[in-house]
Amino acid sequence: MNIVFDLGGVVFNWQPDAIVESVFEDSMTQRAATVGIIEHPDWLELDRGIMTRDQAIDRGAARTGLPQQEVERLFDAVPPSLTPIEETIELIRTIREKNNNRLFVLSNMHHASIAYLEGKHDIWDLFDGIVISSRIRMVKPEIEIFEYLLATHQLTAADTIFIDDTKENVAAASSMGIQTIRFVDPSQCRQALADLGYL
Repeated sequence: MNIVFDLGGVVFNWQPDAIVESVFEDSMTQRAATVGIIEHPDWLELDRGIMTRDQAIDRGAARTGLPQQEVERLFDAVPPSLTPIEETIELIRTIREKNNNRLFVLSNMHHASIAYLEGKHDIWDLFDGIVISSRIRMVKPEIEIFEYLLATHQLTAADTIFIDDTKENVAAASSMGIQTIRFVDPSQCRQALADLGYL
């Protein structure tokens, strides 16, 4: 079986509200940063790898009226905030020990964040393949990125399980005949894999 993990919110913590609160003190400014930067379509274009960090900072500052230096601090805070979810990593190691399972990553992530994670953590040899949105200029939940994953690694949809915390991404994978698990927490994910017979 091929088991595919998202990164942010599944293998590493992704808590945008906490990141914003670490940079901006008052609630109105926090809301402006959340809506005008993290939830803005530019964020997805960063994930897609077609917008640079500097462009996103310039555009975010102009759009929100926040000082450019403060917006830069927000972007600087993102990579180190992606701390490991140790229970998920232990789950991945358990799956890795079962020789009949192959493990993959499929994640939307900015260049800076994945570069930071690859330099900071030593889990990457647990995976048979890693697909990062900014490196191939495709993003979830677009069908093309799932097609890329299957084609590049010669996977059959019916023999693949995709684990993600976002309902739109899970729905997109399911529409292609990929089995899915909507991630809530590591213990729920472990139980779901056990119920399917893969642990």
